[in-house]
Order: sequence, then structure tokens, then C-alpha cells
Amino acid sequence: MARKQARVESDLAVHPGELLAEELAARGMTQRALAEAMGRPPQVVNEIVRGRKAITAETALQLERVLDTPAYLWVNLQAQYELARARADWLAS
Repeated sequence: MARKQARVESDLAVHPGELLAEELAARGMTQRALAEAMGRPPQVVNEIVRGRKAITAETALQLERVLDTPAYLWVNLQAQYELARARADWLAS
């Protein structure tokens, strides 16, 4: 008889912008410098860092180019955040 394995899933929703802010701080890089290197307005980076804007696939590719971090990392972080938020909303209803 096959045993069903329990899955452990976090309900903690951490916007990837928080991790981006930590990465910038670790590198001593400003949001403005990142925005310029990405060719994006500084407001876009600020909105991501503040958790008000999602990291799109295009943004993830720009972050990959500038920060040398894989685009899939940023896309996956965004997806996990959105799933955690959706799960929390679903459970609350």
C-alpha cells in the first residue's frame, strides 16, 4: 500500500521586491543605479521594492542581465508570492 507523503507549504507571502532590496543593499547599489542599468524609470524599481509592482518576465530578464541572477529565480519568487496570497485569500473566504 502506497503511503501518501505530507506536503509542507509555507503560507508566508514575501514579495520578491523585499529580496531585491536586500540584494541591492548587499551590493551597495541604489535603486536609481539599478533602474538606469535596466533602462527603466526609477519609479518602476521603487514600486517593485515596495511590493506594489510585480516582477514580470521582461523585468526578470533585465535583472538577470544587470545583477547576474537567473531570471527564473525572480519569476519563481513572484509566482510563489502570488500563490501564497491567493491561498490566503481562498482560505479566508
